[in-house]
Amino acid sequence: MDMNRLGNLGIVQTDISAQPARTAQQAKKGTGLDFQTMLQERAGESLNFSKHAAKRLEERGIDMDSRLMNDLENAVEGARKKGARELAVIGAKGVFIVNVPNNVVVTTMSQEDMKQRVFTNIDSAVLM
Repeated sequence: MDMNRLGNLGIVQTDISAQPARTAQQAKKGTGLDFQTMLQERAGESLNFSKHAAKRLEERGIDMDSRLMNDLENAVEGARKKGARELAVIGAKGVFIVNVPNNVVVTTMSQEDMKQRVFTNIDSAVLM
């Protein structure tokens, strides 16, 4: 491959010898945050909804009041403590599929929509 074509791709070439070397201790240490600290920081953040999930809430007539939001956040937090990653929170108003590490509701379904649906790539479920 012609190396001159790389310039057209917006790739920045850097002389790595100009960058400071990391010691083995620095490389092993990583960011300096252990898993427990990261978990606690993430737990303090409120749950977010993707654009897709927000659109589904509106389309499916699911009313997100403060009580439902609080229940949903508590369900996600409980699942996070158990190591959940992809979570289905099943409640009276519908199902919320949550990416737990990113604290994001990725989609929702009303009770009516759940009747003939299959959930895949879910490692945990919480009944509300």
